Amino acid sequence: MVAGLEAAPAVVQGLFRLRGRIGTLFGWDHQRPAWSAESYADRLSPADRARSLVAPGTPDGRFRILYRFEDEQLSELRNATVHAFVSLSIRPTPGGYLAYLGVFVQPVHRFTRLYMRAIAPFRRLVVYPAVIRKMQSAWAERYGGENAVESRATG
Repeated sequence: MVAGLEAAPAVVQGLFRLRGRIGTLFGWDHQRPAWSAESYADRLSPADRARSLVAPGTPDGRFRILYRFEDEQLSELRNATVHAFVSLSIRPTPGGYLAYLGVFVQPVHRFTRLYMRAIAPFRRLVVYPAVIRKMQSAWAERYGGENAVESRATG
């Protein structure tokens, strides 16, 4: 996200390594041509494609960027368990900035809902708070101020 998985706390890195090993064991993450065909990149308007600071489909860790505007980014991940989207945007407020992080999941298999319920505590209690703290500290380091960013996570 801000600085990639390698900048995440050790517990978050550990959870992603565990998920990677389980995914490898069950073949959840092997790329399939149909997944590229299901990408939402083709749904972007010509205006959004032209406005994006990076080309749609550009890799960003495990995700692919659909678009990146000056104040907003939408990324997509497709594997055998989910078709997920991460939306990150920032808006100025009288007291600084407000950052929005949204994670949206489209089921791709009858297993998706069970999978999402199983990982929910880890996402909500460990991963999302760590990502938000990392965003806040990166923002504060770059622009100053301990409370420079107020964040709200959904997902």
